[in-house]
Amino acid sequence: MSGPLLELDDLAVVLPVEGRPQTVLHGVSLAIGAGEAVGLVGESGSGKSMTARAVARLLPRGATVSGGIRFDGRDVLGLRGAGLRDYRAEVSVVFQDPRTHVNPVRRIGDFMTEALCTNGHVRPAEARRRAIARLEEVGIDDGERRLRQYPHQLSGGLLQRVMIATALLTEPRLLLADEPTTALDVTTQAEVMAILDELRRERGLSLLFITHDLELASAVCDRTAVMYAGQLMETRPSARLHDAPLHPYTAALTAARPSVEQATARLTAIPGRPLSAFEAPPGCPFAPRCPHAEERCRAARPPLRELDDGAVRCVRAQELHGRLLVTHA
Repeated sequence: MSGPLLELDDLAVVLPVEGRPQTVLHGVSLAIGAGEAVGLVGESGSGKSMTARAVARLLPRGATVSGGIRFDGRDVLGLRGAGLRDYRAEVSVVFQDPRTHVNPVRRIGDFMTEALCTNGHVRPAEARRRAIARLEEVGIDDGERRLRQYPHQLSGGLLQRVMIATALLTEPRLLLADEPTTALDVTTQAEVMAILDELRRERGLSLLFITHDLELASAVCDRTAVMYAGQLMETRPSARLHDAPLHPYTAALTAARPSVEQATARLTAIPGRPLSAFEAPPGCPFAPRCPHAEERCRAARPPLRELDDGAVRCVRAQELHGRLLVTHA
């Protein structure tokens, strides 16, 4: 059996924050197989986007990375020059807000074809032909006209489709989708997710899908990983994680989602506020907000242990197994 396409091994990232080095990712270990979709879920500041940027080698200046990132057996952190350019052709990113990642004074066609012409040494006419074909794949007709337009002439939904089409131009094997529907209305969100899911299955793409929405992750991903304070709290097959979570944080996230099947007098909320990795106390970072926390939870950082077709970072996981029922108050 072949190994995973992407493998993160004890990945840690340290960034300068207000002039001081601060850990923003701590001990992240995760694998994605060929053609597999993995969801990465958690509150804002949990480290989801930082994980994707580390994989794409797009961390800010001054970042220090330790641990390992391997792609199809290659050491990603050791890539330089042509090797790094080739890697970025195989790993494409779809960012959260498309308008912040396009040049507003350049036409759509220039944005889409630049990498093909510059790094792929494709002739401009052929690059435009490929761009039009990719636009058709994501449901955008009249591609020739679209290539002549500027970003402000497209709606948010259309521009996000352009971003997806652009990400597919280099024929990637892994797509990093960083909350690609957050800035869109509900109807457009559904359309964009349907496009992503269909393209992934047709092309055999691997997908790392970053989202706040556990239910959405369970609908489109084979497995889901839950992050908190720069660490993975739980990783399991999506349906099992959503219906029978192993970690109290996963259960709290799921319970906090409003139910469409029953009325509630008050929405369930997780007490306290989410912490960044460098703010987390010793022990389990979720302990200050956890209703099941004991003194041993605060004594030492729990390891990520295998349990019930997945892995969980909780010293009480075996004891609480089956008791973390998802309810809506």
